[in-house]
Amino acid sequence: MGKRSPLTIGQWPPRAPLETRRPDGTTVGPSGRRRTTALQWAARAALPVALVLWLLSLRHVNLNAMTDLGLLQVLPVLFWAALGLLAVGFCVALSDRRTRGGWFAAYVLGLIAILHATPALLYPTLRYGWAWKHVAVVDAMIRNGGSVPGAEKLDVYDQWPGFFHLNALVVQATGLESSLGYAVWAPPVNNVLLLAPLLLIYRAVTTNRRLIWGAVWIFYSCSWVGQDYFAPQAFAFLLFVTLIALLTGQLRAFAERPPGDKARAWPVGRFLLVVLIMGVIVCSHPLTPLMMVSALVALSLPRRNRRVLLPVLGAGVLLTVIWDATVARPFVSANLSEFVGALLKPDSNVVSGLATLGTAAPGQVMVSWIDRGLSAAVFLLAALAFVRRRWTRRTGMPLLVLAPMPVLIANSYGGEMIFRAYLFALPAAALLISALLFESRRHPRLRVFLVAPLLLAMLGGLLFGYYGKESANYFTKEEVAATHFVTATTPPGSLIVSLTSDVPGLEMNYDKHPRIQLNEQDLKVRQRLVENPIEGLDPFIDGATVREPAYIVLSRAQAAECYLNGSLPADTMRRMDKAMSETWGFVRVFRNEDAVVFRYQNPDAGEAP
Repeated sequence: MGKRSPLTIGQWPPRAPLETRRPDGTTVGPSGRRRTTALQWAARAALPVALVLWLLSLRHVNLNAMTDLGLLQVLPVLFWAALGLLAVGFCVALSDRRTRGGWFAAYVLGLIAILHATPALLYPTLRYGWAWKHVAVVDAMIRNGGSVPGAEKLDVYDQWPGFFHLNALVVQATGLESSLGYAVWAPPVNNVLLLAPLLLIYRAVTTNRRLIWGAVWIFYSCSWVGQDYFAPQAFAFLLFVTLIALLTGQLRAFAERPPGDKARAWPVGRFLLVVLIMGVIVCSHPLTPLMMVSALVALSLPRRNRRVLLPVLGAGVLLTVIWDATVARPFVSANLSEFVGALLKPDSNVVSGLATLGTAAPGQVMVSWIDRGLSAAVFLLAALAFVRRRWTRRTGMPLLVLAPMPVLIANSYGGEMIFRAYLFALPAAALLISALLFESRRHPRLRVFLVAPLLLAMLGGLLFGYYGKESANYFTKEEVAATHFVTATTPPGSLIVSLTSDVPGLEMNYDKHPRIQLNEQDLKVRQRLVENPIEGLDPFIDGATVREPAYIVLSRAQAAECYLNGSLPADTMRRMDKAMSETWGFVRVFRNEDAVVFRYQNPDAGEAP
């Protein structure tokens, strides 16, 4: 009776053991289970809420209201709230070391969906005139069983046909009518496919998850160039990033081998896979092999990398030379003098893409400067990382950032080389920027929140570049109906004339119809067209006959393109429509709300049909 019960000693009920914190920072309760913190709940809630807000924001968007700034003008506040919430939620997840990789992946996939699936969900037809052109090339190669005779300017695709042959195989194997059905989803799909090789590259350089996922987010936040549509460039760029992933992985594996186990730099199977990827790149796109060789040369500069990379470099150079000397010889021979001449003008090559903005729409001037500012910021931040984060100098990332520069100096690529150089440098630059922004031993959580405004600014810059020209990239069903009428009903050999390339599907049956694009003509021709539309057209359509008439296609997106870039006055289409309606020999054969088609035959060529 005199003994106390052990349960009566001290406080009742018994005090629970205090919470403990594991070495990885996880809070563990008395039961041994991990305790979910407020930050984790916030990170988990922000993602689904952002996606729901995004989908709700797409219900009522007036696409016809787009002008200078494209989609930026018509997307509702709810869309911007969704994107902002997603970015803030990602920062919250990044600030917590306990966030699992699956949540980071979900956030990045959510970002890809919002940025790249929005046009596919909003638009009734395929976005972007060049995507329609590539659909037409696939169709023509299927009809002709390979190379397309009579392709004229589009015969370049016969000399780099890898992408088109692959899609022709997909269309025939699946029984689809054409590649048009899935080309709509090329931007989100291409960006999702890029995620795996990007992760492999970054994981070969660092094991810090904050740096890895921060780099992935920065890449997608700064990739404003828009080379992700249904195109050989997007396909070849995906293969290029995959190649770099395999190379960086092999460099790391080779460096980690014991000193006596470095007789063979490559496993045979992996080396053959690398050569196969390079072969597909070489036969799919003319520019990407040059970027590939330049990257291989850059990575081979450190002596420690040469045993791994020199065999790959030799194979890449050999494949490129063989292809250019055989299959692509017609194009290379026809343009060789131009290539050599471009080598003597490095300064003009670098600035050729920075066109004068005096004739562009006011909104496009702003878009162009924001694009330039974002690109300059990326290279500046990467340079600061090289200075401040010394460990990055021992990686191949600085070399990969600089690798596209020799190609940029050597050729202008029709004014696009500066943008392509930025695109090929971006994967490496993103990791350097991530190291600069997120690597901190003191207060890493605070640092993430401090750089959140910068991440939001990057997204804003991306949206100006990616969505700013959508009034010309977007096509209505009425425009598609007009071009379908032309391509389906015109006699073979008929000339087809358009103001710009922004006509959906006008290249269908391009092997049967010669094409004229007026905004590509020299300045005198365009001036004559502006002064008198009929006299400006006359040199091109004078030879039209009863059997082979000329068809002039005018449409909403072409007028938008003229207004946006100023290559022709904004009222050119209206004046041409009026002039042809009042001139004998021009017959209006199709008209709807967004397009009109005129047929013309030379009055002296014979009787009208």
